[in-house]
Amino acid sequence: MSRALPKYNKRRVGFIGGAAAVALTGAVIAGTALAGESSGDGGDANARTLAGPGTVSCPQVAPELPAVPASARAEVERNLGDLDQQIAEANKRLVDTVGQGGPNFVQNAILGPLEDKRVAAINRIATAIGRTAERPSGLDALAPCTLDTEGTAGQDDAGAGEGTATTPPAQETAAPPAEEGAGQAGNTGAGTVSCPQVAPELPAVPASARAEVERNLGDLDQQIAEANKRLVDTVGQGGPNFVQNAILGPLEDKRVAAINRIATAIGRTAERPSGLDSLAACTLTK
Repeated sequence: MSRALPKYNKRRVGFIGGAAAVALTGAVIAGTALAGESSGDGGDANARTLAGPGTVSCPQVAPELPAVPASARAEVERNLGDLDQQIAEANKRLVDTVGQGGPNFVQNAILGPLEDKRVAAINRIATAIGRTAERPSGLDALAPCTLDTEGTAGQDDAGAGEGTATTPPAQETAAPPAEEGAGQAGNTGAGTVSCPQVAPELPAVPASARAEVERNLGDLDQQIAEANKRLVDTVGQGGPNFVQNAILGPLEDKRVAAINRIATAIGRTAERPSGLDSLAACTLTK
């Protein structure tokens, strides 16, 4: 009897130890699963921006410019100021739209439109310089911006003619007022994009500019086709201003850039047409 008791105790200890091991293994597995979920949530940069907006980081333009002729200085400085304003507006929009949109919202609704606006402003700068000096090339490479999720500016536009304040004030968190016009009802899937025709408004196109003008007229058609496709692809997405902010607004910026290239091409050997920018804005026709 005395010999049986130790054997029983050994079995009891073994059973308890095994149960404890099972419990410990379950805790490790559960902890690993939770850790995996936490890691997955933080792995998507766009998901992080929905929780904390970060700031927009753009390459500097002013330091890359050649000597600016006196006749072009005012226009160049005005457009450098526009670049600063565009960044400030993009940063404010990052704050105002926290929590909105899907994984590509920041790229499609903020960084993409910002790049289009910068292309147009940089093109105007190059055109102003090119009127009385050699037109600078390669500046379009400075148009794309990135999102700094750490909240600190990277290569933000700064220097002569460009401001340095790119981080929006913390108190500017109120949602922007609803815009009038297209997009009020969100993307309900109704309608197509309607834009003014550019070709009928052009003067006689010099032979030397014809190929470039036709290419950019084709770009205008392609831009409308892409906008209409995006209308179809994003049905049911976004808030009340989604169509205006993510489709019509970016389309207008692209049209401004293409129309500007058309005017520049004609202006090289003939009088540069004016007032064409008024043809850039498009509407949603239901």
